[in-house]
Amino acid sequence: MSLRMGEVAEWQRAGHSKERRTPTMRLKGAQAAIICLLTLSAVQGQDGWSVTYTSTQICALKGSTVDIRCTYTYPSRVNGNVTVVEKALWFTKMKGDEHVDVGTEAEFAGRVQYHCDNKDCTLRITDLRESDSAEYKFRFVTNQPGGKYTGSPGVTLSVKVLQAQVIKTWPRTYPSWKKVTCQSSCRLPDPLSYVWYQNEVNIDRKESSFEKYFGYTDSISCAVKGYEKLPSPSVCVDDQTCNRVSYTSRSICALKGSSVDISCIYSHTHPAVSKFWSSPERSHQQQHRSHPEDLSKDSHYAGRVEVIETERGRSTLRIRDLTERDSAEYHFKFKTQSFEWKSSLPGTTLTVTALQVKVSRIISVHQTQTEAELKCESSCSPAGRLSYVWFKNGQKNTTQQTSAYTDYFNPGDIISCAFSGYEDYRSPSVYPSKLPSVSVSPSGEIVEGSSVTLTCRTHADPAANNTLYKGNQTLPLTPEGIYNFTSISSEDRGIYDCKTEDQLSVSLFIDVQYAPKFPSVSVSPSGELVEGSSVTLTCSSDANPAANYTWYKEDDNSAKASGQNFIITDFRPEHSGRYYCEAQNTRGRHNSTSHHLTVVTGLWKLPAMLSVSVTALVIILLFLLLWIRRALKHQSEAAERPDNGAQTDEIQYAAVQFGTNRPDFANSNFSSAQRDRYQEESVTYSTMNVRSARRSKHQAAVEDASALYSTVNKPPRV
Repeated sequence: MSLRMGEVAEWQRAGHSKERRTPTMRLKGAQAAIICLLTLSAVQGQDGWSVTYTSTQICALKGSTVDIRCTYTYPSRVNGNVTVVEKALWFTKMKGDEHVDVGTEAEFAGRVQYHCDNKDCTLRITDLRESDSAEYKFRFVTNQPGGKYTGSPGVTLSVKVLQAQVIKTWPRTYPSWKKVTCQSSCRLPDPLSYVWYQNEVNIDRKESSFEKYFGYTDSISCAVKGYEKLPSPSVCVDDQTCNRVSYTSRSICALKGSSVDISCIYSHTHPAVSKFWSSPERSHQQQHRSHPEDLSKDSHYAGRVEVIETERGRSTLRIRDLTERDSAEYHFKFKTQSFEWKSSLPGTTLTVTALQVKVSRIISVHQTQTEAELKCESSCSPAGRLSYVWFKNGQKNTTQQTSAYTDYFNPGDIISCAFSGYEDYRSPSVYPSKLPSVSVSPSGEIVEGSSVTLTCRTHADPAANNTLYKGNQTLPLTPEGIYNFTSISSEDRGIYDCKTEDQLSVSLFIDVQYAPKFPSVSVSPSGELVEGSSVTLTCSSDANPAANYTWYKEDDNSAKASGQNFIITDFRPEHSGRYYCEAQNTRGRHNSTSHHLTVVTGLWKLPAMLSVSVTALVIILLFLLLWIRRALKHQSEAAERPDNGAQTDEIQYAAVQFGTNRPDFANSNFSSAQRDRYQEESVTYSTMNVRSARRSKHQAAVEDASALYSTVNKPPRV
């Protein structure tokens, strides 16, 4: 997947341009003092997809500026493919299945800015209107299949008006003692510093409420310190007629060449001597006495200004055939015999804007046609929810009603735009064939390592100077506006901007396709594999287009499995061996290094076998130790009583010896050999007699006596 050329402008408009944000976006100065932020909300998705809003509810004052901020996350890779955000937007409504970007809505024209960087995106809305109250949601789209995410619920913005209220705290005997409070339906954070105006004069009070004496003709108004240009409407302290002026709108945007009505309501306690509209910018130039204070007498507005009073206490200044020089702040003034409303409070600010058609992107360039997207832009938008009207060669396009217009344009085509209902005040015409264009050759698929030519030029006479950018990097162009890639690489993939001297820019996305990079294999679990257990092998590789995976076992040519994961649920000895994966796409293939898997057969029986063997061995050792201990004990007892043992044996032996007649060798007829044998056997018996002394007393005596008896009575050998 890649950023399609048709999405480049929206991608840039969503904040992915060369503009950088500061590391943290904070409300500046007094802006933080009039915006109430409530709660932290994390809209958490699955598998790493999420949108987290700094706050779920924001209450801000009409005319102020608000920042709606969020951070978002997404997996860095999906199936081995790097995730790229192709589009990011804020929206409040949908048109069919399409999310309508607030940056393309007419009512937000000139008042909306995106500041997006490093998974952080802030929507800034200036000159807030009560109609801006809505739920704002953030959405981003990536190059991954199904990789779209919307943070829902979003952030609820409420735009409120600051109000001064009068509270009667004392009895009727003190009717002029009043308590006044500056408040809003927004819960403004404390402590705040306020500015108070009595009859439009600053009375140097800073608290949100106070008590004092007021005159019955007094009016009161308040504002937040730092936002003096956003005061509350003036109110009469005594619920009766007082001296005051309140404007219907604090700011108005109007189109060049159109007409505008600037209105106010006013009251005064004494008859007015004079009433008129003025502009401080023009009044400051009265030092040359060329610009009178009353606009109806100013030559700049001659024939274009009219003051209308259709009802008492309401005055309307109408200015026709507006020019950009008419952009100014306008005030209503009145004078009585004893009072003058000097208009030190802010009046109504008029901004005169001219629509302008700009190219947002070139989609494709052909020999006779150019497919492009145009954008109708202005510095602000007129009040009301307006749509756009596009004109091609003077003919109205009835199918396009948004600020963006996509079509095929031929050389000589003339394009202009206008707000719906203001078709007579069109933008200057544009010739799309003369717009800057950026193209790539070859126009088909671009493969890594190939030679690619990028052209950035403007079809104009005389030729315009253009600059080619990739991010913040400036790329050198030949005089013909060409940049060559002798051997394009995957790192060259991205958005390229072709910009003219007047900062008109078009973009092109170059998608470089490449074979899978060296795959990596991971095994889970990573330890020893037990027979009968389950094992999972995972293969990952960076590739464009996305790689397909096949698993093999060495010395086996047949594929074992396909897909990024290879699972063996019942691992057995025959599964042991070296496994590797092959990553392949239309641009090539690459094998991973082999990974050796070995099963430990019957390893699950070893603990029981070891337990039985150890138990038997312990029993044998215990018996052996007991036997040795008993033997040593008997030996010790025998050693302690040697005389008794010897004496007993000798008595027994003596009894045996004296019980038998000893042969008389001198008088017998024994031969010499028989006598030697007899002596030899007697020696042997003596030896046996010594050894038997170590046996038990009874057993030794019996065995030795029996042996002696047998020897003595054995007939002599002849």
